[in-house]
Amino acid sequence: MKRIAVIGGGVAGMTAAIFAAGSGAEVTILEQKDRVGKKILSTGNGRCNFTNLYQTPDCYRSDNPEFPWSVMKQFDVHQIIAFFLEMGIYSKSRNGYFYPHSDQASSVLDAYRMECRRLGVKILTDTKCLEILPNAKGFYLKTEQEILRTDAVILAAGSKAAPVTGSDGSGYTLAKKLGHHLIPVLPALVQLKCKETFYKTVSGVRVQAKVSLYVNDRLAAEDTGEVQLTNYGISGIPVFQVSRYAARALYEKKQVKAVLNFMPDFEPEEFLTFLKRRIESRPEKTLSEFFVGLFHKKLAELWIRESRIKPERKTGSLSENELHRLAGLIQCFETEVEATNTFEQAQVCCGGIDTREVDVRTMESIYVQGLYFAGEILDVDGICGGYNISFAVASGVLAGKGAAGCLGSTR
Repeated sequence: MKRIAVIGGGVAGMTAAIFAAGSGAEVTILEQKDRVGKKILSTGNGRCNFTNLYQTPDCYRSDNPEFPWSVMKQFDVHQIIAFFLEMGIYSKSRNGYFYPHSDQASSVLDAYRMECRRLGVKILTDTKCLEILPNAKGFYLKTEQEILRTDAVILAAGSKAAPVTGSDGSGYTLAKKLGHHLIPVLPALVQLKCKETFYKTVSGVRVQAKVSLYVNDRLAAEDTGEVQLTNYGISGIPVFQVSRYAARALYEKKQVKAVLNFMPDFEPEEFLTFLKRRIESRPEKTLSEFFVGLFHKKLAELWIRESRIKPERKTGSLSENELHRLAGLIQCFETEVEATNTFEQAQVCCGGIDTREVDVRTMESIYVQGLYFAGEILDVDGICGGYNISFAVASGVLAGKGAAGCLGSTR
């Protein structure tokens, strides 16, 4: 019986273990924390959005963009849903976003644990792999407690995001010692810190907006949804979606700015017409009164300050230039991005093991026979919406079957 060691007890690692064991291998998971799957519990605000019906290549990012989509085509969203159902997770869809019917991320973790137990997967917790030593017959794994002998290794140790859950970047060190190279590892799906000092005055405001990210004055990415204003900058799903491009540009010492459109449903001329009609209906209102019922008071006060128009001015007396200035602040509000939040706040990372060094069919290293990769340790990051778990599952399936030598078989 082939012996396989899986380094990392997250979604990718446990999926790989399940499919390797289901293909007839003897599998051991090495998890450096006191229990497996800690990161699962925080996903989807504790509800675990594990996949999404909407799937396109653009949902996954990588320096080798063809790689993640090639993986996803080999184990697609319908197979992911079926796999979760087979483990006991009856799912429900919210506009294509899939969650366990229990709405509990803990259910997903429990299901994984039970499936590992059913298949005889051995789990060693509080066990950190210090070195992977290839030899003619397989590998020796040096841990803090002992040296283990195994025929194949699946490296699924995660990234550097949320290190409290066990993703501390140690897997990168193991891979580099075996000849692999890293695409720079940076926070992704993370908040952005901005240079301006006014953010403390608008902290706590949530507003629908379009976020356009510019790198050296060229549009890099954009997304629309609920933006959260914090005391240091901007947050919320639209910010998370563009944050990996900000992280990479800042790492490369490029200029990064975000342009916020707080009225994204209007074209500029339409919005001007809207404002003019609103003024015509009550020209005696002051500028402060004009925004009541339209925008959050803190935002209105910010725009009035930035426009340098006195808040007590009657809107009926505003000039064409002043109206254009207000409209521009609302629909084209620029803010300079100076940093991302840290790995501790990031949901995932961009960067990781260069996927050009991995066989996309099996997840096997092109340098070391018998070494496989799965999940976030690879240079693949998905957008918000269940895509990172989807990739973790799909790559875990391929790595598990590949390591067991049964790729293409069914469990």
